Amino acid sequence: MAYNEDDFLMLSGIQHFAFCRRQWALIHIEQLWEENLRTVEGNLLHENCHDGYSSESRKEVFLSRGMPVFSRSLGASGECDIVEFRTSADGIALHGRNGLYTVYPVEYKHGEPKDNDIDILQLAAQAICLEEMLSCEIPSGAIFYGKIKRRQKVELTAELKERVRCLFDEMHGYYHRGYVPKVKPSKSCNACSLKNLCLPKLCKVKSVRTYLEQNLGTEEAQT
Repeated sequence: MAYNEDDFLMLSGIQHFAFCRRQWALIHIEQLWEENLRTVEGNLLHENCHDGYSSESRKEVFLSRGMPVFSRSLGASGECDIVEFRTSADGIALHGRNGLYTVYPVEYKHGEPKDNDIDILQLAAQAICLEEMLSCEIPSGAIFYGKIKRRQKVELTAELKERVRCLFDEMHGYYHRGYVPKVKPSKSCNACSLKNLCLPKLCKVKSVRTYLEQNLGTEEAQT
């Protein structure tokens, strides 16, 4: 399936969606947002990484910062922090440049490697966009983590890319329906920037009826 541009979702949204579907829906459907220390520090890291689109050459590598990308099969668009085009006999031709190049996306994150794969999914989504735009295959990329100040190489397998496609299909379904999932509290809620808007603790009240019955019953017992 090929999506029209009017139906494109934010590419970076896959990280929110994989972390918590309710968080994604509050941000991308309800248009809610609230900064916390982690989001501010993350934004600063990305600002230092690139300020709009730019490029530079370093010996055998051509760097592109803030490169706009899109995928009609995913129905998504966004930016890559850095794309490294590396000179290689097995690479592809680039318009306006001599030689052949392989494509290597690099995503920048403020913290450290996570126990889950939400960062990896975002990188894989970027790779899918680049593959469609440049008619190439991207078998690997990297994530640079600011806290440990080094890159982590990521193998971008066919299985990983298929999972990205399934997640974007699900995201489009939610968006089309305007569906915001119910709260599913977890230990991750404490670190979420939308904690004060999502109010996960309210899910402990099963229903308004139960809440009223419990409280009215307490008042009657006291009288």
